[in-house]
Amino acid sequence: MPPDSARPTIPELFLGFLTLGLTAFGGALPLARREIVERRKWLDAEAFTDLLGLCQFLPGGNVINLSVAVGMRFRGVPGALAGLLGLLVGPSLIVIGLGVIYQRTHQDPRVAHLFAGLAAAAAGLLIAMAVKLLWPLRKKPEAAAVALVMFAGIALLRTPLLPSMLVLTPISVLIAWKVRR
Repeated sequence: MPPDSARPTIPELFLGFLTLGLTAFGGALPLARREIVERRKWLDAEAFTDLLGLCQFLPGGNVINLSVAVGMRFRGVPGALAGLLGLLVGPSLIVIGLGVIYQRTHQDPRVAHLFAGLAAAAAGLLIAMAVKLLWPLRKKPEAAAVALVMFAGIALLRTPLLPSMLVLTPISVLIAWKVRR
């Protein structure tokens, strides 16, 4: 844990996650990594990947879990609440406003084209995030192998997430334990 002066304050956690929530519409994970690791330097790439792995295992949204975990790591429960509220306040208000607009315009073909373009952009963000998450694993081939098996199982073979995790989580823990010995 860094010294108290190097840790983000509660207002910094709130504003950091508010910024993330307002700029990461539909693809928060790539921007979360950029904000937390590259821009604010709250965590290094390896710590981010480890914390994200935990957050993906927990029920709920990954970035929501991440906001709570990062806030908790640096400032305890008040930090967790600041991260969570920062992440959710802005987007919630925007979604309510967009919902009202969409309800009035969803029959317009231009709106359908807009959503098709947004889907393509989201796919690109997802691919970029996968590459950035795999980069720290280049020094850990066993962890990369588990990640690739999970990807193949879910994305290619269409196995359900929960059974895949129930099988691969103990295997990955065993592999990590053996490698560290």
